[in-house]
Amino acid sequence: MTVTFYVLAEPDGSAEHTAISNELSPAPAHFAFACQLCADLYRANQRVFVYTADQQMAEQLDELLWQFDAERFVPHNLSGEGPARGAPIEIGWQAPRQSRQVLINLTDNMPEFTRRFARVIEFVPAEASLKAQARERYKQYRQAGITPETVQAD
Repeated sequence: MTVTFYVLAEPDGSAEHTAISNELSPAPAHFAFACQLCADLYRANQRVFVYTADQQMAEQLDELLWQFDAERFVPHNLSGEGPARGAPIEIGWQAPRQSRQVLINLTDNMPEFTRRFARVIEFVPAEASLKAQARERYKQYRQAGITPETVQAD
């Protein structure tokens, strides 16, 4: 199993780094990068589970994927919706029921079910409080005997 922490740069105000918001609240900035990764992983024929802290965050990411680049459509669904085996990208706030290769974790902690995946993707957002949470997750992986790698996000 590999765990990769993507270190995100400070937002520069460009459209690429601007969070899309809905009536409820703005989506966290790293959700846009998560959408890009979902598109890349889909193109690489990987089945992905995106784990969110709650239903509201799952719905925000779902909406972002619907608004994502039309040239790079990403078939996705919320857990429990869509086809029997789910779309290639499944978004949920509870442990996944289906087997998938990749976990994108958008929660504050290392999920209990992490070891069910061959690859785990984490984020280190630029915001100080979110960066501190990422450091804690990094420590959780190390305590579990997993040595994560860090990569600068493009």
